[in-house]
Amino acid sequence: MIKLKIDNLTVEVQPGTSVWQAAQSIGIDISTICYLEGTEHFTSCMICLVKDAKNGRLFASCSTPVFEGQDIITNDEETTESRKAALELLLSEHVGDCEAPCQLVCPAHMNIPLMNRLIAKGDFAKALEVVKRDIALPSILGHICPAPCEAGCRRKQVDEAVSICMLKRYVGEEDLKSGNPWQPLLAEPSGKKVAIIGSGPAGLAAAYYLQQKGHQSVIFEKGNRAGGELLQIDPEILPVEVVRQEIATITAIGIQIRLNETIDNVRFALLQKDFDAVVVATGTITEGSEDFGLKTTKTGFVADKNSYWTSIPNVFAVGNALRASKLTVRSVGQGKEVATVIDAYLKRGEVSAYPERFNSKFGRLAEAEFIQYQKDSETTSRQKAGKEGFTREAAIIEAKCCMHCDCRNPESCVLRELSDRYHAIQKRFQSDERLNVEKFIYREGIVYEPTKCIKCGICVRLTRQLQEEFGFTFIGRGFDVKVGVPFNESVQKGLEKTAVIVARECPTGALAMFSQEEQL
Repeated sequence: MIKLKIDNLTVEVQPGTSVWQAAQSIGIDISTICYLEGTEHFTSCMICLVKDAKNGRLFASCSTPVFEGQDIITNDEETTESRKAALELLLSEHVGDCEAPCQLVCPAHMNIPLMNRLIAKGDFAKALEVVKRDIALPSILGHICPAPCEAGCRRKQVDEAVSICMLKRYVGEEDLKSGNPWQPLLAEPSGKKVAIIGSGPAGLAAAYYLQQKGHQSVIFEKGNRAGGELLQIDPEILPVEVVRQEIATITAIGIQIRLNETIDNVRFALLQKDFDAVVVATGTITEGSEDFGLKTTKTGFVADKNSYWTSIPNVFAVGNALRASKLTVRSVGQGKEVATVIDAYLKRGEVSAYPERFNSKFGRLAEAEFIQYQKDSETTSRQKAGKEGFTREAAIIEAKCCMHCDCRNPESCVLRELSDRYHAIQKRFQSDERLNVEKFIYREGIVYEPTKCIKCGICVRLTRQLQEEFGFTFIGRGFDVKVGVPFNESVQKGLEKTAVIVARECPTGALAMFSQEEQL
């Protein structure tokens, strides 16, 4: 046995064990991208760097065997910064979006490409579930949202933006017409209660997502009907029945709404005592509005922009109560986000910012890239919706026009997860020029995008180990090296037997499978 120290912990392991494996054996996690258990060592990503405490030398832990008396440091400032720099070098040549531009500019951050793919399949029920993860009021927003997402749609560069808002409205209204609207699964009751002042879009959304997380939501509304500022919109634009029906689907999961309840400063103080958290969602602040003892400016209540936490403990503020806006979708998005913040607060006793993830992005398409993205979409003209919205057939055709700019592997992408953890800066080592995007759609629901490849070598080792006739290999030398199939054969030929296996192990979105939701 060989004895060594890792972060001042003594460990004994068999000869031939790598430093990475030794660290894992005592619960010390060292990040890596190119390492894959059961395949030969490759050492390309340099994310697993650790330091020799005796001489200060940094080395790759996944391919370096232990030796007697070794003293290793895995978590000091130098190793952390070195891993971050290694990630930033990988990102400098990684041309791809974690999330599509339309999703990034949507204030509610809805997964628009996935919704479109499900509509294109005719799976409207599953599409609605995807929408309602982020947007509590899809039918209402389908009538009044100015669709900032469509301003970010890359299809605009080719011809016209996809009619995202009308597609969202279609799945929402189909659900309402069903007579049995979809309801989300609810967590076990937590025993916690949250008071929400105001039944407008922000308050309704906050209540909807808090209730799903197991916290009893009670909405206090000063009027005799729920809806807040939605009730002031011309019914020719937003039918009253749509508002009534969609609010009914919100309250059906157990949310309490107390109408004709005016909350003054005295009542507000009681809410703070009687409830575990309070959300102020009163809508636009006007002269004479109650201030509840909160800090205010001329635009509204003051709250931290990342957590919605006000100047009073356990009190949060969202929506137009912070700043008047015509973007109802922003209020709905803030309601969802504050629910996540409060859920964490009720579980841990501390307020932290709404979590945001690292997003790789590369900007506008070059004209030469249009054809690459159209491989994954229809080239038909945009469908026109009448006053009643899309027909089923038109919705399917329109959804097929989406170019699917998102990554198919956004949740399990190791590159993204580590870039998030180490706060990597994508542009640090990027040059002004980038590689042109290529996209290939293959059988078994696999997408291959070579410009996302970071040359980790996992696909090369796997196809060799699993004895593909052609497989993958490294082509070229130096900075120009790339991963491809030898003899100019197609990727289809290179992955005859191993397509699914390789796609599952790819640590980026270079080779990715369609999500389970798309395959069902």
